[in-house]
Amino acid sequence: MKKLYIFILFILITSFTNFAENVYICQSKGATKYHYKETCRGLNACKHQIVKKSISDAKDLGLTLCGWED
Repeated sequence: MKKLYIFILFILITSFTNFAENVYICQSKGATKYHYKETCRGLNACKHQIVKKSISDAKDLGLTLCGWED
């Protein structure tokens, strides 16, 4: 029974945590945001290539999470 409670607790914690390893960014000099979904409306104005990066790479570039996905 204890294992069941631990399992349920684990499921609840992981369902409220975003474990996205990859994000999408517009590969332009003026890009300031990263996006969890390639279809995010924040990427609609991107006139350059949209690339997939790790979230740590995006943060290293100084990018922050898009407001549409916050």
